[in-house]
Amino acid sequence: MSAHKMHADEVDTDVSLVRRLLAAQFPQWADLPVEHASSGGTDHAIYRLGDDMSVRLPRIKWATGQVEKEETWLPVLAPHLPLAIPVPLAKGEPGEGYPWQWCISPWFEGDDATAEHLRDLEEAAVDLAVFITALQRIDTTGAPRPGRHNFFRGVPLAVRDDHLRQAIPHWDGLLDIDAVTAAWETALAAPAWHGPAVWIHGDLLPVNIVAAGGRLSAVIDFGCLGVGDPAADLAVAWTLFSGESRDAFRAALGVDDATWARGRGWALMGLGALPYYLTTNPAIVARARHQIGEVLADHQSGA
Repeated sequence: MSAHKMHADEVDTDVSLVRRLLAAQFPQWADLPVEHASSGGTDHAIYRLGDDMSVRLPRIKWATGQVEKEETWLPVLAPHLPLAIPVPLAKGEPGEGYPWQWCISPWFEGDDATAEHLRDLEEAAVDLAVFITALQRIDTTGAPRPGRHNFFRGVPLAVRDDHLRQAIPHWDGLLDIDAVTAAWETALAAPAWHGPAVWIHGDLLPVNIVAAGGRLSAVIDFGCLGVGDPAADLAVAWTLFSGESRDAFRAALGVDDATWARGRGWALMGLGALPYYLTTNPAIVARARHQIGEVLADHQSGA
């Protein structure tokens, strides 16, 4: 089975390719079952390998540096974190017609972290805040600064101003673009981060957080990993949480008003996904529209 295409110029992958790569490079795993795994991610095609591993192949050139970054940094971060993360087990090389490095990682049993898979959203909010706080406390010596490798997660919001304003007009008639603009300008006006750069996951969406047994159990997909403004990891407040659970998340993090306001700005960055994935990934489009709606409601309430 081939992975569903999300980009016009992505590389084709399928179970047969994965089997050939394993046979050539990791024969010890070549006889294990391989099946395509549906995923909300956009950068990698994911295949389940046996019971407890996954094969991740970058779909598109911009994602190719993530393999090396994760191989370098996830083993460093994992011992300090209260939730499991997918420390790579092996790195594959180009071959069998596939042009880039790829990796074999742990497979975590569970579901996307959504309300129906969690027994208590306030509990989940505190658990995720504890994870983020632990991540931010890890030494950043030599860590990757924000840039193209992580889609600029963690830069000052002003750096992304032109990017967002160019996206807004495309949704005239579908979103209240005046309200979007006002919310963005409020975030932009918040004082910039002047503390030390901290580790950020960069893409803390429910599809990248695993729930098992009703609680958060793992955080996956560290392609946007880097160091920068901690507000970049707050967008989850408007994707997974609302009301009392959002309040619990903020209280557990202890963030100031300026960081929270910048976090709303990072949540608005979901607007950029709407036109790109309109026909290829309706789940991302629906998620982005929900996220933006939550930000606008929060902004208009003066929260």
